[in-house]
Amino acid sequence: MSPPHSPPITVSIVSHGQLDLVLPLIEELDRFNCGVVAKLVLTLNIPEPDLLAGRTWGFEIERIENTAPKGFGANHNQAFARCATPWFLVLNPDIRFDSDVLTPLIAQAETDSGLLAPRILEPGKPTPEQHRAIITPLEIVSRKRPDYERPAIPAWIPGLFMLFRSGAYREIGGFDERFFMYGEDFDICARLRLAGWKLQIAEQLQARHDARRASHRSKRHLYWHVTSLLKVWSSAAFWRYWRLERAG
Repeated sequence: MSPPHSPPITVSIVSHGQLDLVLPLIEELDRFNCGVVAKLVLTLNIPEPDLLAGRTWGFEIERIENTAPKGFGANHNQAFARCATPWFLVLNPDIRFDSDVLTPLIAQAETDSGLLAPRILEPGKPTPEQHRAIITPLEIVSRKRPDYERPAIPAWIPGLFMLFRSGAYREIGGFDERFFMYGEDFDICARLRLAGWKLQIAEQLQARHDARRASHRSKRHLYWHVTSLLKVWSSAAFWRYWRLERAG
């Protein structure tokens, strides 16, 4: 573990030929959150030009260059093996910061909180994304209805910004690598809750998401999304979590 008073967060970012997006994110982490970031593990999932050459920041950057592309969960599990801090932060390359979100986020952490996140503001929307209920076919169909009631407390947190307590992440074995793309975020939230950990949202803190919505444009991404949902719905963790939420 890290020495006393050292920065408490290891950040994991995966680039799929996206260093043009990663570079401003690193700069914002350095500008606003440098005091709490011990190290950034940057995984290059595919070869790409080095846009970071010759640059330095206030924290270490450890690179992983995959010889073959890995899935979301496998990449972040690989990065977690290099984490020696109390907190492990999974970030999308297109997350953006306008202030120090991480320091107050950790300061608010309750003792049983295994996963924390701020509210996420999507492009062109005046208010943050609403909290998410358990994914079911009925829930997906009902989202567009005017009488749909969003949960006051989220049943899961999207994988674009996930600040894990390292002990909780380690306890449940991290992401389930059977999910290649999508579904990992719901599954890990379900398993955290089933293990007794809380999902905590800091309602007054915000980060921005430059959403790309690939699944809406690409038939391949849509296929991955649908097949991942089918894997979620056929998993034991989903049904155990569904029963837990209904009982609560």
